[in-house]
Amino acid sequence: IGYPLMLKASAGGGGIGMQLMETEQTLTKAFESNKTRAQNFFGNGEMYLERYIADAHHIEIQLLADTHGNTVYLWERECSVQRRNQKVIEEAPSPF
Repeated sequence: IGYPLMLKASAGGGGIGMQLMETEQTLTKAFESNKTRAQNFFGNGEMYLERYIADAHHIEIQLLADTHGNTVYLWERECSVQRRNQKVIEEAPSPF
């Protein structure tokens, strides 16, 4: 899929076990340490790669559903303002 890539912990959250990979060399060097960190934090060392998108917006869509198949769209929110992979500001509805 090409570089740059994000290496992420499958069971992760909060940016733990997540790192930007610019080259194959950085991926090879960082893979085992990120896998170990994910195993220690989440009890699961599985990792995956996804294409890195620079200057992307983080938009979340809120849904409410029940066991009868009824689904309602509530709103979307913009969550792009982050510090160390933690949301700082969430704005609803999203301006984008």
